[in-house]
Amino acid sequence: MKCFFAGLTDPGLVRSVNQDAYYLHPEGRYFIVADGMGGHAGGQEASNIATKAIQAYLNEHWDSPETSPALLEQAFLEANREILTDQNSHPERSDMGTTAVVLIFRNGQPWCAHIGDSRLYRLRGSKLEQITEDHTWVARAMKVGDLTLDQARVHPWRHILSKCLGREDLRYIDVQEVDIQPSDRLLLCSDGLTEELSDHLIASHVKSIRSCEKAASALVTAARDKGGRDNITVVIAAVTAPQNQVDAAQG
Repeated sequence: MKCFFAGLTDPGLVRSVNQDAYYLHPEGRYFIVADGMGGHAGGQEASNIATKAIQAYLNEHWDSPETSPALLEQAFLEANREILTDQNSHPERSDMGTTAVVLIFRNGQPWCAHIGDSRLYRLRGSKLEQITEDHTWVARAMKVGDLTLDQARVHPWRHILSKCLGREDLRYIDVQEVDIQPSDRLLLCSDGLTEELSDHLIASHVKSIRSCEKAASALVTAARDKGGRDNITVVIAAVTAPQNQVDAAQG
C-alpha cells in the first residue's frame, strides 16, 4: 500500500491555548489525534501524555505477536494509566482528560481505535462516511431517536462525553477494522473541525484537493472562517496503491 499523508493543528480564533495534539508516524504506520480537556494546562497535558504514551506503546510492540485490536486496546489503556498517574501527582490537573482517535496500518490491514468525539472519516468517491461513533450524550440520543442530526449539532449538551481517557473506570476501548480501497481518503480530526463544518463541506474540500497537505490546510482555514471557536486538528491519509505494496510518503 502506498499512502500519502499530512497533518495540521491550529488553536482557532477563540482559545488562547491549543489543547489538541497529533502525531504522524514517519513511515505512515499509524496516525494519532487527541483533544484534551480540563482547563488550559490540564487539557494540553492530557492530550500530550496520551499521544506520547500511545506512540511509545505502538513503537515498542509493533512487531510483537499481539493482534492489532489487542495492540490498540493496550496502547489506549497505557495512555489512560499515564494520565491517571499524572493526575495523582498534580491535583490541580485532577479533572483533565482527552479524546483520542488512532489509525494503524499493520500486517496489510488498517484498524482504528477511538474514545470521545474525535473522529475517523472515510471518503470514497464523493461519499464521506463517519467510521467512528462519538462517545457523547447527543450521539446516544440520536441512536435511540430522541434527537435529529440538526438538533444534535446545536444541542447545549453536544460536548458532554460519555467516555474519555483519564478516568478510573475505563475498561473497554472501541476498536474496529477499517475497510479501504485504492483512492480512498481517511480523515482523522478533532471536534474543532466538525463543529464548524458540515460533512458535505468537509467532503468537498477533501475530494477536490489532491495534495493531503493542501487539503488539510484548506479544512483548517475553512473552520477558522466559520468561527474557529475551538482548536482544530486534521490528519489526512490518501491510499493510492494495492495493500500488498507497502510504502509511505508525505505530501
